[in-house]
Amino acid sequence: MRIAQVAPLHESVPPKKYGGTERVVHVLTEELVGRGHDVTLFASGDSRTSAELHACVPQALRLGRQPVDPTVSETLQLEAVCRQANRFDVIHFHTGHLHFPLSSRLGVPHVTTQHGRLDLAELPALYRVFAETPLVSISDHQRMPLPQANWQATIHHGLPPDRYALVPEAEDYLVFVGRVAPEKRLDRAIAIAAAAGLPLRVAAKVDRVDRDYFQSMIEPLIAGNPLVEFVGEIDDVDKQAFIGRARALLFPIDWPEPFGLVMIEAMACGTPVIAWRNGSVPEVLLDGVTGFVVDSHEAAVAAVERLATIDRAGVRAVFEARFTARRMGDDYERLYGSLSRPRWAGCQPANPAPAFAREREPQSRRDCPRYAAAAADGEALER
Repeated sequence: MRIAQVAPLHESVPPKKYGGTERVVHVLTEELVGRGHDVTLFASGDSRTSAELHACVPQALRLGRQPVDPTVSETLQLEAVCRQANRFDVIHFHTGHLHFPLSSRLGVPHVTTQHGRLDLAELPALYRVFAETPLVSISDHQRMPLPQANWQATIHHGLPPDRYALVPEAEDYLVFVGRVAPEKRLDRAIAIAAAAGLPLRVAAKVDRVDRDYFQSMIEPLIAGNPLVEFVGEIDDVDKQAFIGRARALLFPIDWPEPFGLVMIEAMACGTPVIAWRNGSVPEVLLDGVTGFVVDSHEAAVAAVERLATIDRAGVRAVFEARFTARRMGDDYERLYGSLSRPRWAGCQPANPAPAFAREREPQSRRDCPRYAAAAADGEALER
């Protein structure tokens, strides 16, 4: 199949350090290329990929010169996708909902994976207007606020099994990996580690929007605290030792987490996860097998004491059974097959397509007399 992957421009694909959505796009793209598909990735120019890269900006927006208006780059990205739409059997968007008005008019099969939270008050009106837009959720819980949307599947994230390795024996420390933000509750993690008497190592980024929160609420908990080590953002290579050697990953979230990629990164290392019962957590974790799902500070501290009951090899085994790139690739491959249709069926004219979708027709179409006649009338072919 000829597949377009349209990635956010905020981070590169894969991200240099933090960036869950872009990491998933990279894993999926590489998996599809490895299966023999012809994949084009619309992303930032500093992305690394085995696919054909269409660079929409020279560098990821977060790491480069901060644009005054990022929607300019995003609009140009969508125009690039539109101009090349007829190259593809399916276009897979990972860019929220900005593309909805265009994707429904491309005349090309498309699908959008929603990577963010969907419980915002203004979203139902949007999804009523675009009720036919095909969507993928990354957890069943994520889609609950919008049950009327055109959900095609829930596809959990996956990772290459060789990216992380099982660490059979843990050291005496806990970890927190992610963003420093109110909903991620690093303050809870610090309190749990203190109550358990264990060091806490924190690998996290601080976005501009969260700097005041970090300085006013988190820095006072870290300053002079011998149990807390703040190391900032880390990449995939560093995660192996950082997460893999920990007794547990703390995931004390206070929001409807759509998936939580770091949970399966920990599981791939054999590291148990102690997480609050919010969002997708009960879907991703098996309570008592890959970690513990808790509802309070006291339960989290008690879970630390029970970590010896978790078989780290068993944690890795669950990852291999449920959260590999191969399984994710299988799921998306089946979905693409159900969405796509033949690009050219005997030169039969179909619905009119916008001009940008007719700019790059295959040579075989241009040479077909019936197609030429249809094109002259402003019509496109059945794809």
